[in-house]
Amino acid sequence: MLNNKIKDGIVGLAIGDALGVPAEFKTREELKQNPITEMIGDGTYNVPEGTWSDDTSMALATLDSIASNKDIDTDDMADRFLKWFRENEYTGTGNTFDIGRTTLQALAKYECKIAKAEECGEKSEYSNGNGSLMRILPIAYYIFDKKITDDSEIYNIVKKVSSITHAHELSIMACYIYVRFVIELLNKKDKIEAYNSIKKLNYNMFQNKTIEQYDRILKNYIYELKEDNISSSGYVVSTLEASLWLFLNSNDYNETILKAVNLGDDTDTVAACTGGLLGIYYGIDNIREEWIYTLKNINLIYELCDKYNKVRNEK
Repeated sequence: MLNNKIKDGIVGLAIGDALGVPAEFKTREELKQNPITEMIGDGTYNVPEGTWSDDTSMALATLDSIASNKDIDTDDMADRFLKWFRENEYTGTGNTFDIGRTTLQALAKYECKIAKAEECGEKSEYSNGNGSLMRILPIAYYIFDKKITDDSEIYNIVKKVSSITHAHELSIMACYIYVRFVIELLNKKDKIEAYNSIKKLNYNMFQNKTIEQYDRILKNYIYELKEDNISSSGYVVSTLEASLWLFLNSNDYNETILKAVNLGDDTDTVAACTGGLLGIYYGIDNIREEWIYTLKNINLIYELCDKYNKVRNEK
């Protein structure tokens, strides 16, 4: 039932984010010596345990926008992103932190009314961090709920939403693959079956040089790689590879989400993207209760998930 999957995925994302926040930018070697095994505080940003970052805040803002408008409105999404950045909305503790450079530049353009939101995203090949991938999960819910199956329509929706901040084709393609993969999971596909499905999709809306960057996912079998061959940096291709590698090699939520954090580097976003997939697949009941109870402002997450579900059930 999709109603449950909304909460499963969003909570799964938020817990991965919160587990990763204290360890962000630590190396894999450092974390092998002192791994994250529990929800802790302090660390990189000196925040209380259970605090989520921009990943969850922007995903919640996206979910809220869809629920409020019953449609995709990129200007409204950008307005909500500004409320997060300027007014600390959609946060766990009332404090905003950890905003990426590309996201900041795009929101500054929009705030100054230079262009519509979907025209403000950075287009440089050096602007391919994971800042749109980390918030794209609600778009998969929307597309699944609307029963949209046309490749070009799905692509156009994903492109518009990613382009609020990240308009380069490489970032758009990462979001497209993630969204299509989530839709397969929502269709109750086994994880390997879902993976094989995205490998068979037609990606002709992207340039060949862009598609080639995803060869390890689409032409090979990403889950067969060894950990040493998986990067956990903030580069969008690496984040998508790491998330799929972790998920496809998973047996449950808890062990895998800790493995995601302990890969090091961009710990919160790798764990958030992985956590969304794990949450949908294994369900919230598989997540350690103490982690859920420790999440700051968990009621906001539940409130926005319920708001989305109420709207979709009014159809």
